[in-house]
Amino acid sequence: MTEFIHVVLSFPTVIFTFLLVVVAGYWAVVISGLLDLEDGEASWLGLGGAPAGIALSLFIAVAWLLTLIGSQLTDVTLPVPFVALIGAWLATRGLLIPLRRLFPDERQVSRGDFVGRKCVIRTGEANAGFGQAEVTAEDGSSAVVQVRTTGQDRLVRGDSALIFEYDANGEFFWVMPYESEL
Repeated sequence: MTEFIHVVLSFPTVIFTFLLVVVAGYWAVVISGLLDLEDGEASWLGLGGAPAGIALSLFIAVAWLLTLIGSQLTDVTLPVPFVALIGAWLATRGLLIPLRRLFPDERQVSRGDFVGRKCVIRTGEANAGFGQAEVTAEDGSSAVVQVRTTGQDRLVRGDSALIFEYDANGEFFWVMPYESEL
């Protein structure tokens, strides 16, 4: 056991040992709930398709393992970390292929996606205090949403309107008359 600790804490393995301790700390924080796993992708490193925390953790763990093995197989230790980095990058890219299916690229739909879309008034009237309209989303589905007009605009059932802003506090959309000639 002491020989293992000596190898882990000596050059070149110690470089990745420190990083592996950081990775273990990161996962302890993620598991405790203090940090969210959804932290973007490591596509800048060529390891996209999975959250950066997973990709980088896998990359560092494989690099540590390859450095540990390489330091025991050769007496020339200087090139070992560089070879380990290349091997870890290739291995991580291969290991991420099946993981990419677990993390689809689908973007979350939000209410802001309706801004700029045409809607049709479905209540008897839409004014500054009340109104509902039907709007069609990009995927073809439709939704009935709360709408309000500004100033003197008054829209009646069947009128077309343009959604130009979402009011998050009131949870409604601001609309204005839509003129198809534009």
